[in-house]
Amino acid sequence: MTSSLERGEFAGTDRKLEIEAHDTGATLRLSGDWTIDSRQITDTELQRVLQELRPSAPLHFDTRDLNRWDSTLLAFLNKIVAFCGDRHIPVELEGLPAGVETLLQLLSAVPERQEVRRIVRDQGFLESIGIRTIAVWRQAVSLLGFIGEATLSLHRLFTGRARFRRVDFWQFVEECGARALPIVTLISLLVGMILAFVGAHQLAMFGAEIYIAGAVGIGMVREMGAMMTGIILAGRTGAAYAAQLGSMQVNQEIDALTTMGFNALDFLVLPRMLALVLMTPILCIYADVVGILGGALVGVGMYEISAQEFLNELQKFVHFDDIAVGLVKGGIFGILVALSGCLRGMECGRSSSAVGLAATSAVVTAIVLIVVADTIITVVTTILKF
Repeated sequence: MTSSLERGEFAGTDRKLEIEAHDTGATLRLSGDWTIDSRQITDTELQRVLQELRPSAPLHFDTRDLNRWDSTLLAFLNKIVAFCGDRHIPVELEGLPAGVETLLQLLSAVPERQEVRRIVRDQGFLESIGIRTIAVWRQAVSLLGFIGEATLSLHRLFTGRARFRRVDFWQFVEECGARALPIVTLISLLVGMILAFVGAHQLAMFGAEIYIAGAVGIGMVREMGAMMTGIILAGRTGAAYAAQLGSMQVNQEIDALTTMGFNALDFLVLPRMLALVLMTPILCIYADVVGILGGALVGVGMYEISAQEFLNELQKFVHFDDIAVGLVKGGIFGILVALSGCLRGMECGRSSSAVGLAATSAVVTAIVLIVVADTIITVVTTILKF
């Protein structure tokens, strides 16, 4: 007895499905093209063809006339295997192409993923505060532990026991130094101009536009130069460090280095930290100069202040102590950015999404630490009148 779905029932396709039942079982013949371009066979049509199959009688395949095929054929055969399994009909896969037979065996070996429903319940106010407090405490402990490990790594460097490639160090110096100059230049110039405009708006009411130079100089040297440089490096370099180390975690490169006897902190983290700590104060000085230049453009170009007068007023207000405070802030901000980026990268999970989360967390952590550190340093220097 033969049952078939031929070309006439699937307009525009060349596929043909035919089942021949006999005493020892049944044979399913497939011919033509079984690709995604052809119309799919519905479950109702498939069951109408398979109704001739008898339980305990094996099903064989004949694909000698099969031409092109893709995943459409695989999905169709998987339905047939499931249909036969429900009715206790044995299926012989020997007549299928080698690739199809292998893929069907993999489908039967790997169970279908079941969606896990998570029970979400509302948290109370005190419970949510407790959970957040515990999370913050764990982050603080992790940061302090990483600072300790980084300090030990520096000790090994000074004693000549830290191993890393010098070429990596100079590459990181170039990446966080020279390649950061364009964005630092743009941001610092605009910040200097903004400070000049804000100061001039108030000073113009008293005819004291000449003091624009002092306001811009103090603002850039003590505060904005170091802070804007730190924030730029947090978004540019800190995120890059976290993504690089996180990708190494995903690819198990850090595990491989540890297996080969390398200290991952010395080999990967130390050169990045040294490069960033070295270049941040230099970029701060550059940002100060560019920011003051931006303020000078506003003062000289719009408020009829001569360049010599601007320079003289700048020398009156800006002293070495102000420059020193800015450099100290820049060095501390560089340390914080390096710690945040490397810490999040080393703590990264083993998935691609974890790399993105690590980069985001590195930027947020660095910016928060920069603002907190700047506030503390500003309060301390104000109290000490430094």
